[in-house]
Amino acid sequence: MKYDYFLNLAKQEGLDEAELLVSNSSSTEIELFRGQIEQYEISSSTSVGGRGIYNNKLGTASANSYSKDIAKKLVEDIKENAKTIEQTDPIFIYGGSEKYHKTNVYIKELNNIPLSNKINKLYEIENKLKEMDKRIVETDVAYSETSFSNSIINTKGLNLTQKGNYFLIYCSVVVKENEQTKSGGEYFISNDFNKIDVDNLVKEAVKDATSKLGGVTALSKTYKAVLSNSVVSSFMNAYISNASSEDVQKHSSLFINKLGEKIASSKVTIEDRPLSKTIFAKYFDDEGVATSNRAIIKNGVLQTYLYNLTTAAKDGVNSTGNGFKMGGKMGVAPTFITLKIGKKSLEELFKEMRDGVYITEVQGLHAGLNPQSGDFSLQSSGFLIEDGKISHPLDMITISGNLMDIFKDVVTVGSDARLFASSSMCPSVLIKKIKVAGQ
Repeated sequence: MKYDYFLNLAKQEGLDEAELLVSNSSSTEIELFRGQIEQYEISSSTSVGGRGIYNNKLGTASANSYSKDIAKKLVEDIKENAKTIEQTDPIFIYGGSEKYHKTNVYIKELNNIPLSNKINKLYEIENKLKEMDKRIVETDVAYSETSFSNSIINTKGLNLTQKGNYFLIYCSVVVKENEQTKSGGEYFISNDFNKIDVDNLVKEAVKDATSKLGGVTALSKTYKAVLSNSVVSSFMNAYISNASSEDVQKHSSLFINKLGEKIASSKVTIEDRPLSKTIFAKYFDDEGVATSNRAIIKNGVLQTYLYNLTTAAKDGVNSTGNGFKMGGKMGVAPTFITLKIGKKSLEELFKEMRDGVYITEVQGLHAGLNPQSGDFSLQSSGFLIEDGKISHPLDMITISGNLMDIFKDVVTVGSDARLFASSSMCPSVLIKKIKVAGQ
């Protein structure tokens, strides 16, 4: 009822249809460094996006709060913006999907946990880090928490709201041995505070750093490779961005004219799963279209592009519920992408490979990847694998190849799937080859 004034005013001022997308969020940021709270911030924000059809053009406007005066300004700005629109793309204010599969992943208990408990958890982690290894010379522990509520209200009677919350806790260490210094870290993301395993978090952070000590460079050649789940996540996000129907229609996608074709190994099944019970669950997109779980690539075959209402109308298909606001316009994006897991553990992938490299980190993917060709060259780190076991860490290496070839060359998918803050979940994979430049 709060927003009826805007909807009624929009009609009075000659808008055929109008809509508000209202987002409210609150966040907490805490960082502990050298036993002291270095950062502590609690903030909240509101974003109001208005859209309306005026003289057959879709105008937009935005504000950082809502009141009757702001409602008037939004209507005025929508009309003025519509007058400047020249493009002839199909436009929509959506009346609603036939059925919504509501997902509730909001855990109110997270917001009720005293802040002192969260700070004490950071101190506990810091103390255990310092006790774990005498080579540790520096520690850093951070906690971030976000709660949000997104609502869509329009003149066609649509009124949808979804809530969510989550936290991310991260710890990093710097270790020194002789004259060599390395850093590493670990994180945990969830909305169930009781699931934090401090001992495992600390152990993995220290292991990540200490395992890099004593590294050597690799011989420059082509290797078989196991890509860690975090590296696969980075590559998969870049790869699946090509499923955007907007990019396909602009002829800037590597997936153009490949629907129904085999573009990846038969071991590769990548899905968009917005209805999974994760912190990234969404039951409607920013246009109010119901979301659904769907395979983008199934057994290597491209099944679908991802659509919002406008791009779907251009291709004569239905929206896939992937319309998300990007800046001032409605774009296309996946919600929560997953790579279907296999049955082999990371150690079993090493045994299957026998000799090769284990790539654990890549840097500068946005700068080092050519989106037109898919070619990449990235600074990386990892380990040499000999006779199915980790031999020693690798320093100062660069891997190169092609994004499309990475997924064509998947031999085996592992079972060590992990949830990533980039809204994805995937395991490690064994691939046929990767070029490594070292010494």
